Amino acid sequence: MSLQSLIAACSAACLLALSPLAQAAPTPAAAPTPAASAAAAPLTPMQALLATVPPPNLDARAWLVVDLTSGQILAEHNAHEQEAPASLTKLMTAYLTFKALKEGTIKLNQMVTESKEAWQTGGSRMFIDPRVPVSVNDLLLGMIVQSGNDAAMTLAQTVAGSTSAFVAMMNRQAQQWGLKGTHFMDPTGLPDPGHHTTAYDLSIIATHIIRDFPADYARYFKVKEFTYNHITQPNRVSLLFTDPSVDGMKTGYTAEAGYCMITSAQRQFPNGPRRLLTVVMGTPTERARGQESQVLLNWAYQNFDDIVLASPAKPVLTATVWKGTTDKAELGSTLPVVMTVPRGMGKDIQTKVVRPDPLVAPLAVGQRIGQLDVSISGKPLATYPLQVLKAVPEAGLFGRAWDSLRLMIK
Repeated sequence: MSLQSLIAACSAACLLALSPLAQAAPTPAAAPTPAASAAAAPLTPMQALLATVPPPNLDARAWLVVDLTSGQILAEHNAHEQEAPASLTKLMTAYLTFKALKEGTIKLNQMVTESKEAWQTGGSRMFIDPRVPVSVNDLLLGMIVQSGNDAAMTLAQTVAGSTSAFVAMMNRQAQQWGLKGTHFMDPTGLPDPGHHTTAYDLSIIATHIIRDFPADYARYFKVKEFTYNHITQPNRVSLLFTDPSVDGMKTGYTAEAGYCMITSAQRQFPNGPRRLLTVVMGTPTERARGQESQVLLNWAYQNFDDIVLASPAKPVLTATVWKGTTDKAELGSTLPVVMTVPRGMGKDIQTKVVRPDPLVAPLAVGQRIGQLDVSISGKPLATYPLQVLKAVPEAGLFGRAWDSLRLMIK
């Protein structure tokens, strides 16, 4: 029940890395793994442990809540069922725009002119005047804060040259992340029979934004209102106005999709900050999507604890090394190693380092050496890789020979 190591490519390894906020994901999983609803699949020990906390009953067709600090899905319902995403689609449009900005193919202050196609796009609007050039920065605000379909179309054409080329980019990115329930037909989320995704897949996209582009996430997604062309529109993420810990992300609505909302919040705890992500799809009213999102956030914060098993670059173990320029090697993780457990169960966690013995130089920084096995009340839960934190070069000829002799009589 852990999140695609948030990711390095959310598809293969990180949690995270999934990136910003990244942490080391337990093996074997590397992306948010389906929780209890994965029908025929038996529950993993971690899933079974989390499932001991009864989830809330929500008035939504599909939902999930992820602890992004640990990378674990805490609960979900129909998270792999295909749904119409409506304007939640714009998260992928935002991701690809941020990526283009990072790669330098477009600029934030670049002025562009709205096309006739974008001007004619229906639904929610930023109200761009096609006679007046608009900056990429304003287009991002218009799309994220105001949910402007005209802004999304204009960004897509700016990034890729045409809407069709951008949609192809969207689907390639989804494939790279392993989003099996997702297929895009446009950058906006307007209804189309071939346009669909899942709550789980949306959590991957949202997590990539938060982790891969933390500065962009902080800059755009918490903005409460934006004025363009003398028209002020509020952010439709209602929790931005009622819950100080919420700092994004996006809403959507069509008759087919119902009312949808993705939220992310970060609250401070004695052992550090905890970030949660919720996806709620198919609620019956605009008010309900905010209420149900708040219920999920409060339930997850109140019923679970994050336990820090390893801090970045701090050794979990100092082990003896042979044939090196030093006789000690620090083993740990370059990313935070955090586990989410039901409230109060942190005291029952046991950890054990399993590593090869003897350790023989040379050892490179980042080289995987052993693992941290985690159990609770004697039952195995997860395994996290350990890495060399400081390089141990090979000793000279005399040092290697001396340690070879010592190993023979050890």
